Amino acid sequence: MKKIYERYIKNSVNEDLESKMVFVAGPRQVGKTTCALTFLSPSNEQHPAYLNWDDIQVRSAILRGELPPNENIVVFDEIHKFARWRNLIKGFYDTHKSNISFIITGSARLDYYSKRGDSLQGRYHYYRLHPFSIPEINRDATENDVEKLLKFGGFPEPFLRGEEKFWRRWQRERIQRVIYEDIRDLENIKEISLLELLAKELPNRVGAPLSVKNLKELLQVAHETVERWLKIFERMYYCYRVPPFGAPKIRAVKKEQKLYFWDWSIVPDPGPRFENFIASHLLKYCHFIEDTEGFRMDLRFVRDTDKREVDFVVLKQGQPIFAVECKSGEKNVNPALFYFKERTPIPKFYQVHEGRKDYVNNGVRVLPIQNFCKELDLI
Repeated sequence: MKKIYERYIKNSVNEDLESKMVFVAGPRQVGKTTCALTFLSPSNEQHPAYLNWDDIQVRSAILRGELPPNENIVVFDEIHKFARWRNLIKGFYDTHKSNISFIITGSARLDYYSKRGDSLQGRYHYYRLHPFSIPEINRDATENDVEKLLKFGGFPEPFLRGEEKFWRRWQRERIQRVIYEDIRDLENIKEISLLELLAKELPNRVGAPLSVKNLKELLQVAHETVERWLKIFERMYYCYRVPPFGAPKIRAVKKEQKLYFWDWSIVPDPGPRFENFIASHLLKYCHFIEDTEGFRMDLRFVRDTDKREVDFVVLKQGQPIFAVECKSGEKNVNPALFYFKERTPIPKFYQVHEGRKDYVNNGVRVLPIQNFCKELDLI
C-alpha cells in the first residue's frame, strides 16, 4: 500500500479558508486536485462539491450559477480556462462567502490569467504548490530517499510508483499535455512544434547562464519570440529563471539568468540535476514564506565578471540571508565561497553535497543535503 502524504500547505490553507478564498496553483500533476480534495469528505472526484471545469455537465451548472446544496467548501478546478472566470468566481464568493469556503486550483499562474475581468483583490490568498521535497517525504531522510527523489522527481505519481518505465511514459505524456492542451487553451501559439522543440532543448541548458541568442539561432525565430515562449513556460510552471545578485564590492554580472525546472528529473546530466534539485528546494522555501507570512523572498545566484560563481543566494525583504553552492563531492570547497564571503553582506555560506561529511571550513558549512534541509528548516 502506497504512503499518502498530507501536503505541506494544508494547515495554512485551512486557516485562510476561514476568511478568504484560496487559490492553489502549480504545475500540471503536482497534486493540486488531490490536495484540494482532502478538504472534502469523502476525498474523491465524485464529491458533489468538486467542480471540474473540464466536465461538460459541471461546466453548464457553473455557468447557470448553480452550486451544490448543503456544502460548506466548494472546489473549482481548472476554471481559469474560462475567459471570464474572475467575474464568475467573484459573484459566487460575494453571494455565498458567509456560508461557503472556496478553493480554486489551476495548472497555470492564476494571478496572471486573472487579469481579465473584474478585480478579485482582497478576496483570496494565493499558494504555489511544489513537488515533493526531502523534508516532505521524510524529515529523517536516508541516502536512498534522496537518490529516489533525484531520480524520479518530486511529482507524486512517478515518485510513488518508483518505476523507470512508468516515469518515461509519464514524462512524455506530461509535456505533450502541457504544450498541446494547457498552452493551446490559454495562449495564441502558431508554431507549436517549435515550442515542443524548445521544451526538449531547455533541460540541456540547466546550470549555465541561459543564452536566448543561442536559442533563437537554434530555432530560427526572433529574440522576442524565444523570450515570449520562455515566459509562457514559466506561467505554466514548467520552468523558472533565477536572476543575478549584486553587491558594491564585486563586479557582478547584471543581465545573465539561469534556468531550472519544476521537475528536475528531466535534466539529463547528474551535476546540473543536483543543482536544479537544490534550486527547487530553495524556491519552495521562498514561495512558502511568501505565501504564508507575506515576506518578499527572492532566489538569486552570484557571479562576477571573472566567472567566480556561487549557485544560489536567498534574499528576504531584499537582504541576503544565506548563499548555497552545490557539489556532488564532499571534499573540495568552491574558492568562490571564501571570495564572496569577504566581499558581500551575505551572512551565511553553505556548500551542499550528496555525501555524508558535515564540517566547517573557514566559516563555510559543508554538509549533506539532508542536514542542510534540517539546518534551514526547509519545507
